[in-house]
Amino acid sequence: MGWTDHPIGEPRLLQQAENGLYFETIEVSVHKREFKTHTGTYNGKRLTVISTGIGTDNIDIVMNELDALVNIDFETKTVKESLTQLNIIRIGTSGGIQPDIELDSFLVSETAIGLDSLLHFYGETGFLDTPFSEAFRAHMNWSPLKSSPYVVAADETLLRLFSEPTFRSGTTATNVGFYGPQGRILRYKLENAELNDKLQSFQYNDKKITNLEMETSGIYGMAKLLGHRAISLNAILANRANGNFSSDPQQTIDTLIQKTLDILTNEEL
Repeated sequence: MGWTDHPIGEPRLLQQAENGLYFETIEVSVHKREFKTHTGTYNGKRLTVISTGIGTDNIDIVMNELDALVNIDFETKTVKESLTQLNIIRIGTSGGIQPDIELDSFLVSETAIGLDSLLHFYGETGFLDTPFSEAFRAHMNWSPLKSSPYVVAADETLLRLFSEPTFRSGTTATNVGFYGPQGRILRYKLENAELNDKLQSFQYNDKKITNLEMETSGIYGMAKLLGHRAISLNAILANRANGNFSSDPQQTIDTLIQKTLDILTNEEL
């Protein structure tokens, strides 16, 4: 089959599409709450771009409803006999937690550690890497009061597509929140003041956690659950290990968007 592509996440791609950039044509444009969607063509290929909002709770909605659009007959309210497989590409921002993760670089998530509990609400999750998540819980001295972490891998086909010098591969931790869950302190104490140090020092089968964000594990898990392909591409705009921040984040995001769209529309499976 040909590509059925759904880049999701980064709202700047939607903004630029509205301004006539990237898309040659726009055939559908809809907006509901924080979810905004354009379907059109780029380099002659049909793409749907979705701004998902933040967090795996939003990802749960987006992934289920994308799947329903192509695999459920709305007239009969039954699952179609012939299922469509989507290629789902997250284009988003992230912060590195290892000192060698360069600012304004691009990182493809080979593996995601979900610190939320989304996948534990679904059955048939034999694709989760249980030994990996058990090693993580032990290293972190993970509190049983928190969501149980899970580990899920990227789609191998899409991972190969983005295996080029422009992209570094890594292990991404998907956080359940932005402040306390990522070790940020305002007016409170954290349950684990060493959270970020422990994340940085964790290693499993020579894999270290490279970056933090808030959607990838949900995208990977729901894609595998529903039979789709998914990959997460991260623009590194900060490095938590050394306290540095990008001086031109919009340019970095724009470059990642352009690179991703060119790869998607110039390569074939």
